Amino acid sequence: MRAPRLASGLAAAAALLAIPPLWAQPSWQEEFAKMPLTERAPELDRHNCVRVMLNSFRRNPATQALIFMPGATDEFYFFRRARATLTGAAPTLLDAVSALTNQTHIVATFQPPFLLLHTAEDPLEPLAVVEDQRTADRIRKRNFERHAVFNDRDWDFVQPILSFDLDTRMSPGLHAAASNHFFRHSLAEFDLTGWDGLRAVALAGKTRFTVKKGRIVFEGDLRYLARPADLTPDFLLNSGADGR
Repeated sequence: MRAPRLASGLAAAAALLAIPPLWAQPSWQEEFAKMPLTERAPELDRHNCVRVMLNSFRRNPATQALIFMPGATDEFYFFRRARATLTGAAPTLLDAVSALTNQTHIVATFQPPFLLLHTAEDPLEPLAVVEDQRTADRIRKRNFERHAVFNDRDWDFVQPILSFDLDTRMSPGLHAAASNHFFRHSLAEFDLTGWDGLRAVALAGKTRFTVKKGRIVFEGDLRYLARPADLTPDFLLNSGADGR
């Protein structure tokens, strides 16, 4: 009689495993489909796209931040060629992401807890060096902003927020020449940890950071994974002298 009971027990276990768990985490696509765009925008372009999408991002259980990486913002502000048409009477943030990825060179990649909007040139993991473990451990226990939207914000705007939230000195300081070549930051986030806040800022600004004793040093990240796609010889003439 033992063998039948064992077989019966295995069958029951297999049946339980076949049932999808009720607590399975929803996908970012499911959550973005619940987020209506905050503005009516039949077309997403350099004048409205980043603002509309960042302001439409809402707190959700799937992802904590929406980040436009430098390759993506260059498509709008430098090359001036990213445009995406939205259809439907009430488009959502998912519709906006789908329009960008289907009609431009921008790609969406989920790197928990971030959704990254990027191009082929962007490294998707920031470079972080820890030289002082105690400082790194302390930062991991702290929280970044409960909610923040950085729309085309420079280092001088972001640096004091990072320094205050993480209770750690950030370098370069304000108005420093060393930050002149950092990209401007475009991201929206909810409830990031201190460490993920550092990573989000680095991804948005194309920077790397080193954790030293009592301070964090940001530097430009010189990595490029690929050249921007489909550039024509006269793209600078088409983009405008100011890149905007």
